[in-house]
Order: sequence, then C-alpha cells, then structure tokens
Amino acid sequence: MFVGEIMKNKGVGVIAVAPDQTMVEVLRLFRDNNIGFVVVSRSNGKYLGTLSERDCCNAVAEYGAEAAAKRAADIMNRNVATCSTQDLLPVAMGIMTQRRTRHVLVTDGGDVVGVVSIGDVVKHRLDEAQRTEQDLQDYICGTRYH
Repeated sequence: MFVGEIMKNKGVGVIAVAPDQTMVEVLRLFRDNNIGFVVVSRSNGKYLGTLSERDCCNAVAEYGAEAAAKRAADIMNRNVATCSTQDLLPVAMGIMTQRRTRHVLVTDGGDVVGVVSIGDVVKHRLDEAQRTEQDLQDYICGTRYH
C-alpha cells in the first residue's frame, strides 16, 4: 500500500502552529484536539519544523519551569522526517524505526499534505490482518469462493 492511500482514508491536512506560540499554547492544542504532533510554520505555509509531545518533554528536561514560556521555534525539531505519497508503507515504517519517531510528514510534489503516524500504520496492519483472517475462514468454509 502506498502512503497516499492512507492519506486518502484518513484525510489530508495538518494542524500547524506559529513559531512564536508558547509551549503551553501548543500543549493546550494537543489536549483540545487529542493529538501529539503539529507542524510549525509561517503564515505563507512553508514549514519550519515540527513539534511533538516528546519535544515538549525534552524542553522541560532541559529548561525546567521556563520551558512553558519557550516559543515553538525554540524547541521544535528542525530535522523533520518526511516521505512521499508515492512511497510504500514499509518505507514510512522504516523511517519511523530508523529515526525513532511516531510521525512522518507526507509530501506530494514538495508540498506537505499530511502526517502519517504510528497509529495509522497499526490501524492499517490490523485491518489487513483481519481481512486475511476472514479470507482464510471463508476459504476453509467454502464461502465467498466459486
């Protein structure tokens, strides 16, 4: 399966924050949207980096109580993991494993079109396993086959 197919199923788009938003503002956004990852971008749509829950935890470990007031631009990840809509899912999985990240930005023609998460990968693999199990049961029982 191509990463683009997962994007079609989950929908395209990313939640972005401005580089001057504080970590507390970003964490509230995480809470309110039940997410753990955002793109940090300027108003022109060009992304500067990403910010995850892990990045926020690392900021607290580094700056202590002062981390709450740090700007997204000060604590964001600038070494962003990306893949293409044309990449096969195992490519995205390999990037997640190699980079030890739970999120990968998905690009199409150089533009960011979405995010694929470890949760998206698990959902796809679980759906695939359930389809295979059903196909095997149908084969054994002689149903849905002619």
